[in-house]
Amino acid sequence: MNPNRDGLIKGLYAITPDETDTAELLRKVRLALLGGARVLQYRNKAADAALRLEQARALRVVTQEFSVPLIINDDAMLAREVDADGVHLGGEDGSVAGARAVLGSGKLIGVSCYNRLELAHEAVRQGADYVAFGSFFASAVKPGAVAASTELLRQAHREIAVPLVAIGGITVHNGAQLLEAGADALAVISALFGLADIQDAARQFSKLTIPKIT
Repeated sequence: MNPNRDGLIKGLYAITPDETDTAELLRKVRLALLGGARVLQYRNKAADAALRLEQARALRVVTQEFSVPLIINDDAMLAREVDADGVHLGGEDGSVAGARAVLGSGKLIGVSCYNRLELAHEAVRQGADYVAFGSFFASAVKPGAVAASTELLRQAHREIAVPLVAIGGITVHNGAQLLEAGADALAVISALFGLADIQDAARQFSKLTIPKIT
């Protein structure tokens, strides 16, 4: 991993909800950033290409205002078009090498590794800047997701040198145990954007500052 990017993936990693109203999306994201979100991933499975481009461009402006990295879910070409800070790849979203060829050496590439430590090792070998594990708890966004354990996080913390992101059903009530187990960042959708007071929810997540185990 490029040492200049080390430390960018930490704290509350906010993932956008499927929102067709761009103005409403920006309102929600701004509240999350005001509350202390440290990373924003743009993810909208319901949008067409034109709306995704519109929203990604708008989010690029907001994240630059807050000096927060913008990560685009799945789409390296869109990340390049809006000059995002990186891309997040799922299991069927192409290779790290392919994304690196599109984005260049100065951008972040994250990889979903689910509950498989071997995928994380391979992603790092290919040049990933961070890896994500989950689902740690039942998730309304992905109810059929595979389950990951806190022991997996502990082992990954011992063996993996890049930042670790935990995802899946995370709330302010269960997130601390994942940070204690070795997660650098907590990726959240519903327990952030699904609440009435998004800014306060982000603030509560940002208070979960348990030092990593050694």
